[in-house]
Amino acid sequence: MSSTANILSGRQVSKDIQNELQEEVKLLKEKHSDFDPVLAIVQVGAREDSNVYIRMKKKVASEVGVSTRHLQLPRTSTESEILSEVQKLNEDSKVHGIIVQLPLDTDTPVDAKLITNAVSPSKDVDGICDANAGRLSHGELEGYFIACTPMGCMELIKRTGVTIKGSKAVVIGRSKIVGLPMSLLLLWHHATVVICHSRTKDLRAEVKDADIIVAAVGQPQMVKKDWVKPGAVVIDCGINSIKDETRASGSRLVGDVDYEGVKEVASWITPVPGGVGPMTVIMLIKNTLDAAKMALKA
Repeated sequence: MSSTANILSGRQVSKDIQNELQEEVKLLKEKHSDFDPVLAIVQVGAREDSNVYIRMKKKVASEVGVSTRHLQLPRTSTESEILSEVQKLNEDSKVHGIIVQLPLDTDTPVDAKLITNAVSPSKDVDGICDANAGRLSHGELEGYFIACTPMGCMELIKRTGVTIKGSKAVVIGRSKIVGLPMSLLLLWHHATVVICHSRTKDLRAEVKDADIIVAAVGQPQMVKKDWVKPGAVVIDCGINSIKDETRASGSRLVGDVDYEGVKEVASWITPVPGGVGPMTVIMLIKNTLDAAKMALKA
């Protein structure tokens, strides 16, 4: 084993997948002249971080050959008004995928869970509505949509060549959009899974025994070198801003893993940024294309 980890570049892997999807769309459009996959993005308000994420999604979609429809609603929108717009998209046969950009930037109280659950499961390309989450919990991995970040992480893990079946995987974090679905995905790929969180006793000992580590806890550089078994695969879903006076901005982005230390013992590690982030976006576009292909067969 080399003295430093192989860098698992989400940028490179996502680009490879993007090229594959691009070719697939091209062939489908040649075969079906009216084939036009459409992703609808519902945004309430105008948070700048949301604007950045939406621009990124629209750019990748365009490069693949997926059309986007950006529905930007004012901050004054009420819950019923947002629900009404989502329902219109559900009923529009030309729209194949729908995502609700979170957080919702509203003046009035709005139940975000109610909004995301209003998206039809057949168009929920984010894979976060209760129906799709429930199917994942039952091991139904085909014909439905899986949350994009865990799906991207699984693709990265597979590309390391590590044997998932029978391996011990530790997932740090139990959120509904990353930690929990990630744990289920690993479980259905026959890993022995331990889910850790803020109340786990002796977290270091649990992590130290893992062949695969997925950190999704939102604590900057929490996973240290001495937490990691030599040769482990480390997937870092964290994105945290910390002070850095050497940077013009006065800050820099880091993950939940102490990258510089852990890369000395891991076999593979994802960087932050440039690791999991690009994978999340390309999996969203892949899900949209899959939704359009399902509609084509219907």
